[in-house]
Amino acid sequence: MSGYVLGSDASLDLDDIWEYIAADSIDAADRWIGKLFDAFEALGRTPGMGHKREDLTWHPVLAGRVLPDHLLRRTLAA
Repeated sequence: MSGYVLGSDASLDLDDIWEYIAADSIDAADRWIGKLFDAFEALGRTPGMGHKREDLTWHPVLAGRVLPDHLLRRTLAA
């Protein structure tokens, strides 16, 4: 892992996502979670990736589409 930390809620969400997809296909669940972690790694290597989204939260966040049809939001370190 380089340059990112998942919050406990995010980790639980990823578990839920994996279980939901795995009900149909364990291989598909593994592939999807792998794609998400690839995106997390990309964000960790490129801290300025994304754009400010003040409409999402009052926290300082950047958001961007790193996967088709999915928006990732991350809170910037203080």
